[in-house]
Amino acid sequence: MAWYAYCITEQGMFQQARVRRPFPIEQLKGLNGAPVFGYPSGDFVLIVSEHIAGTTLTQESIFDHARVVSDCFKLATVLPFRFGTIFDSDEALRQSVRSNKKNFAESVSKLRGKSEMHLKLVVKVDGAVTEALIHSDLPRVGGEYLTRLREKASRDRERQSKARALSVQVHKLFNPLQEEVVCKKVNAGLVIDIAHLIDSGAVEKYQNRYSTAMRHFKDCQISLTGPWPPYHFVSERKRAGTN
Repeated sequence: MAWYAYCITEQGMFQQARVRRPFPIEQLKGLNGAPVFGYPSGDFVLIVSEHIAGTTLTQESIFDHARVVSDCFKLATVLPFRFGTIFDSDEALRQSVRSNKKNFAESVSKLRGKSEMHLKLVVKVDGAVTEALIHSDLPRVGGEYLTRLREKASRDRERQSKARALSVQVHKLFNPLQEEVVCKKVNAGLVIDIAHLIDSGAVEKYQNRYSTAMRHFKDCQISLTGPWPPYHFVSERKRAGTN
């Protein structure tokens, strides 16, 4: 039988005594309303649904996947599987856990009692509109071409410097346990996506600091979401579903 996998967690969070066979988790509904099962493997349990070959995964499937992971996160520490992870057989599923048992145990220990918060900063950088015009009509040869390239390089450095400065200020204000920062250039300036790992008991304190940030970063549009399962803090080597 093939299985669609949502996440992995500790078996003890769902069963008082260790079991060997898949068991239904009645309070959860998976992709397209499919029943959700706990598939035990040693100390761990994989949260899965039966998968029928040829089933198409849709945009709605992404939301279903995230919902199951989030619902499990309310009960236990979870290591999310990538969306679309399918095990072709029981043996393939068990082999994945055996191959990654040590890494899974380390990640669960590191992330127990932790939550992820997301901050998004939209920053308008001076000269951004001018740069959009430069890109739309950039000559390919001659002195003007070199001048425009230097102007573009200068604005890129300006963006990078501003992004670094803002990231440092945000880190000092929120003081997370760990962070991941991604900066994207857009015509209007910058979009800085920041994921913070915090203690789950400190969510309210973190939200209060967000209120302070709204007053402090007046030139930015700031949005906050969370708490979420710690998606960004399971490394690629340790992420569920990899060897």
